[in-house]
Amino acid sequence: MTHPISWDDARAAVHGAARPTSSRPVPLAEADGAVLATPLVTLTALPAFDTSSVDGYAIAGPAPWRLVGQVLAGDASEITVTPGTAVEIATGAMVPVGTEHVIRSENSEVENGAWVTAALPDKQEWRQTGEEAAAGEVLLPPGVRVTPGVLALAAACGHDVLSVRRRPRVAVVVFGDELLDSGPPGAGRVRDALGPSLPGWIRRLGAEVVGVTRAADTLEAHETAVREAAATADVVFTTGGTMHGPVDHLHPTLSALGGEYVVDTVAVRPGFPMLTATLPGPGAGWLVGLPGNPQSAVIGVVTLAAPLLAGLSGSPLPPLSSVVLANDVPGRGKDTHLALARLTPDGAVTLPHAGSAMLRGVAGADGFVIVRPGDNALAGTKADFVPMPT
Repeated sequence: MTHPISWDDARAAVHGAARPTSSRPVPLAEADGAVLATPLVTLTALPAFDTSSVDGYAIAGPAPWRLVGQVLAGDASEITVTPGTAVEIATGAMVPVGTEHVIRSENSEVENGAWVTAALPDKQEWRQTGEEAAAGEVLLPPGVRVTPGVLALAAACGHDVLSVRRRPRVAVVVFGDELLDSGPPGAGRVRDALGPSLPGWIRRLGAEVVGVTRAADTLEAHETAVREAAATADVVFTTGGTMHGPVDHLHPTLSALGGEYVVDTVAVRPGFPMLTATLPGPGAGWLVGLPGNPQSAVIGVVTLAAPLLAGLSGSPLPPLSSVVLANDVPGRGKDTHLALARLTPDGAVTLPHAGSAMLRGVAGADGFVIVRPGDNALAGTKADFVPMPT
């Protein structure tokens, strides 16, 4: 077994080696959750014309103002406001030429339906052309994930389609003759917890799951399963078999298929061992080998899967956040310790049931507190935090 690399180096190595998937234009309705392949640029100034912020009157000159017309949202009015006149205006309507002020309707009085009087406003009540963005301005760089807010912005500045990265395709292969697909565990058999849960984690990271299969604990079955999965996906995720025991066939499978390691074991606890490798030939370019213990596998997801899928999507390395600790968190010697934690108003609270095979802590956690090698994190201090995929 090679010497494990640090947790931080593993994340950076996987992300740095990934090459983004191809890009394609899609209608706005299909872009949610995808990643921008090109900058989002305004096709027009925002707003594209002077726009009233209120319902009221566009006026010029001193009061009183003779009411001469009306302009509603959507009108391309040719009315000109001249000194001594007023034009009734709706919120969102185009401000007429010649307007000096827009006064709110609730601050105005109209006599005989013809004359408007009001005190002049203290502030401008309309949005000027280009106030939010100039035409051609870059609003968002490539690599940003498309959210409903991004879609709204794209529509507002005139886009009908967006150029986005194709979602990475992922196939999951679950190893382990001891695993049950249904019913309660017993008599040496345990339920498969990763086959049902990994697709959810992967989708939350922006990828498309194209299949979940099981493979028997033989070298031939491992090779066949990985080869078939690789033909349909950009990334093959496997669970279990990452050690060198009598039924751990992942390393021999990679050797037989011509795989090349990018990360071979990471100095992290829980989570040891995990790996990533590239696969030759057509089909999938990557394999991520996750440990068989469920919590260790989730740590493999935040350690290797999240950076890899971000790189394939053209996104930056997922950033870590900072939290204040509500309790002491011990280190793990020369390894990085990822401690399950829930975020509370009092700070990050580490959780019980945090063994590598346990899932109660995973089910209630917001993410992991990070304690670097040779360190202990004390209550009241800040620590890095890696969130669960959301």
